[in-house]
Amino acid sequence: MEIAVASGKGGTGKTTVAVSLALCAEGVSVLADCDVEEPNCHIFLRPLIEERLLVDLSVPVVDLGRCDYCGKCRDICRFNAITVFGKNIMTFPEMCHSCGGCFLVCPQKAIIEGRREIGVIEKGRASDVVFVSGTLKIGEAMAPPLIKAVRAHSKAYKEEAEGKKRRVVIIDAPPGTSCPVITAVRGAQYTILVTEPTPFGLNDLKLAVGVLKRLNQPFGVIINRSDIGDDQVEDWCQTQGIPIHMKIPFDRRIIEGYSRGEPLITTCPDLKPVFDGLLRRLCV
Repeated sequence: MEIAVASGKGGTGKTTVAVSLALCAEGVSVLADCDVEEPNCHIFLRPLIEERLLVDLSVPVVDLGRCDYCGKCRDICRFNAITVFGKNIMTFPEMCHSCGGCFLVCPQKAIIEGRREIGVIEKGRASDVVFVSGTLKIGEAMAPPLIKAVRAHSKAYKEEAEGKKRRVVIIDAPPGTSCPVITAVRGAQYTILVTEPTPFGLNDLKLAVGVLKRLNQPFGVIINRSDIGDDQVEDWCQTQGIPIHMKIPFDRRIIEGYSRGEPLITTCPDLKPVFDGLLRRLCV
């Protein structure tokens, strides 16, 4: 089963929950860190990295000797990554989404394939947890292609472990509700939304819930730092019929352990049975 851990905003404890779930799973589990703009699961998991892979995209390169400046490539590109001015043609690789349309419509076959690096994938292990993480190249604007690559590699690991006892694949999604989040959670069998009992937490939780409803995917909520703020998040979830799977208290031990890079269930072992019970309920 693939379980995505997401949140409408950053700083709610999403990574803390994702790492805890991966460590509590029985047998071989996979933790895919899809927060490629600021991956941090490795800080708490401390995996042994076994492989690093560059990820690149296909981008157009124009053969000026063949080009007749017809403009068909310009007309098909929705992202303005290629344009024609009279007898001049320009490409903007950083805006290209690698859809391949310009290659298909060019009557002179004047567009050839170039490559543009967007990031790196790291793969490794920490005990029974298989770790896959992506890191977006500095200055790169498009995270979804790298997130797709991370999920593809985590799926390959999942299939590799098919012969062993395997419980779950945990996807640590980026914060927010934009394209990277949708790419990370789409297709997951269940999504856990981590929130906090504050007005900001409630506002962004509503946005995240709206996204998942549009995707028609099942989800539930974990409230972190549950004994601060107010009861508005819990009351709203109850009125909407959204299950609240867990409440994590505001505890100084958790803060101190986090600052040392310790997983939550190491700092507070009393929470391990709670995470284990949640996995058992979700993976029925």
